[in-house]
Amino acid sequence: MTVDGVADSATGVRMPVIDSHVHFWNPRHLSYPWLADVPPLDRHFSPSAYLDGVSEPVEAVFVEAGRRPDQAEREVRWVRGLARDRPWIRGAVAHVSLDDPAGAPEAVSRFAADPFVVGVRHNIQDERPGFTRGADFRAGVGLLGRAELPFDACVRQQQLGELAELATACPQTLIVLDHLGKPSVPVPDPSWRPALHRLARRDNVVCKLSGLATEAAPGTGAAALLGVLGEVLEAFGPDRCLYGGDWPVMTLATSYASWLDLVREALAGLPVAEADGVMRTNAVRTYRLRDRDRNPAPAADEAPRPA
Repeated sequence: MTVDGVADSATGVRMPVIDSHVHFWNPRHLSYPWLADVPPLDRHFSPSAYLDGVSEPVEAVFVEAGRRPDQAEREVRWVRGLARDRPWIRGAVAHVSLDDPAGAPEAVSRFAADPFVVGVRHNIQDERPGFTRGADFRAGVGLLGRAELPFDACVRQQQLGELAELATACPQTLIVLDHLGKPSVPVPDPSWRPALHRLARRDNVVCKLSGLATEAAPGTGAAALLGVLGEVLEAFGPDRCLYGGDWPVMTLATSYASWLDLVREALAGLPVAEADGVMRTNAVRTYRLRDRDRNPAPAADEAPRPA
């Protein structure tokens, strides 16, 4: 890889981009029910394959990849094993079934004590309307705030209103909006813009610039994607936006280099420090990466095995 990246304003050293949203999976090791519906993705995607598509130094935050809920802890152990010899994998966003009043408190406590776990996600994009208003789920999200673990929120555009209500109900929990709320492009649902701006008014919400190309209709041009990115940057401000690649899901629609270039084009008019924030330092702050162990010790359950 060529040596490129962003410059640290204090040292002048070229620093890697931090990709705040990367998945790895191996269907021989864990079971991913959703992959049966997406044949191009139903295979092993490794850290080496990720680096093959990246033309410059990167560091990454792994985000849970939709394995069976009962395999969440095994997924973290597996990724920790991958990170042992790859310190550029800075940490993991783990799955917790936050609506489980019996299991969520213990899982959150366990992950909060694990220096490799930097956040939690319960993927809610396919949950029924009103799911996030449930008392058990809100209690689980509240646990994250007390544990100082951010909540990654993967929702569809029609769920943004509910997410704003959740942010209001759980003000101590930092909510990380994945994939800009998945707007349809080039024509987002009419409710997306007002709901996005309402959500952005909650100061405990940040937004990942990720996943947009995958939601776009075939043939959508760069101008339409840049327009949506610009609107999100205006709504949240560059200090509350994080670069995310959503690899390998994004390979269904674009290349890694093309998406990286597009996000940088969206940031072209910003001061260097603000662009650097989006591409790197906001992820450090959001996931408290400086507070985490970047060289985790090996765990007992790291070897691949049949699911």
